[in-house]
Amino acid sequence: MIHLFINALSASAGGGLTYIRNVLPQLALRDDVRTTLLVGDELRHEIAESTRVAVLGESHRGRSAGRFLHEQRHLPDVIRRSGADVLLSTGNFALFRSPVPQILLSRNALYTSSDFLRDVRERGDYRLWLDTKMKGAFARWSVLAADCTVAPSETFAADLRRWTGKNVACIRHGFDPETFFRNPEPLPREMQACLDAAADAVRVLFVSHYNYYRNFETLIRAVATAKKKLYPRAIRLILTCKLSTQENPGHYRADAAAELVRQMELSQEVVELGSVPYALLHHLYRSCNVYATPAYAETFAHPLVEAMASGLPVIASDLAVHREICGEAAVYFPRFSPDALAESIVQLSGSDTQRAAMREMGLSRSRDFRWDRHVDSLLRLARSLSKCAG
Repeated sequence: MIHLFINALSASAGGGLTYIRNVLPQLALRDDVRTTLLVGDELRHEIAESTRVAVLGESHRGRSAGRFLHEQRHLPDVIRRSGADVLLSTGNFALFRSPVPQILLSRNALYTSSDFLRDVRERGDYRLWLDTKMKGAFARWSVLAADCTVAPSETFAADLRRWTGKNVACIRHGFDPETFFRNPEPLPREMQACLDAAADAVRVLFVSHYNYYRNFETLIRAVATAKKKLYPRAIRLILTCKLSTQENPGHYRADAAAELVRQMELSQEVVELGSVPYALLHHLYRSCNVYATPAYAETFAHPLVEAMASGLPVIASDLAVHREICGEAAVYFPRFSPDALAESIVQLSGSDTQRAAMREMGLSRSRDFRWDRHVDSLLRLARSLSKCAG
């Protein structure tokens, strides 16, 4: 039996949370691995312990730099006391004095994205630009320091290899339909009421909290164009966030996006549901007509697999990683072209035949991603590192 220590202190939103929520149940089912999970206190309440999974809570708060230094000083002793054989660092940054072999999960495309750095400069957010450059340096050193680095897609693994000159493995993230569609609890009443009010409209879904690299502004402009082309049929853009700086994780300023909605007179067309509980997301996917993502930087994009598994046709920005995940089961457009995105929305919403074909291709494609396969590959890697260290 191997003992795996997972450092998930940085898992607070987006892909980090999705990863822990899906991988931990797989580990708990296996009798050939013990797991010690370290998470922040804010997540401790939703993680169930078992005979094979021990959960440690950590109350350290503050900025990521402070957390990073805290981990570097104190985590080696915690790992030693746990008796773990291998460390799995899930938050892009390695432990530089790991007492056991370390697997680094790298899943942040912003450090290698020229589009993101240009976007941040154009927005005048120089503090975020500097923060990204500094974190990028630590992320690169982390890849060099870890015994092995794992990326969630071959596209991102190739980016990291070019960036660091070091070999990086690809272990694709997965999808568990039994878990994702399990919860029968309905959406909160106010959310369901918003969806019911849009029942006769073309409902375009985008699942993300607000940030710059998901390129909300291109999507908003596309909705304005599609509104004119679809008239008299209505269109609704369903968002799982609020376009408010205070109501999103991180330090992204949503004011410009909110102002764009006002300028384009889309207050009725843009439906800001706010954060939707992960266990209830399947209701949302199945209540919409099209899934659209204009993101210009991604490492995997779990919502694409969730959308395909829900039978929802996908329109995605033309990124190599989106093509890797969706293959022929999506329609692609240039990532900064609202006109091309609008045309795809209009064309897809008007073709029952195309939507049906995409539904079947998407359902088939989604079956290529499984969390049990991911965990199998991860454990094989952990055992090989442990054996070499021993």
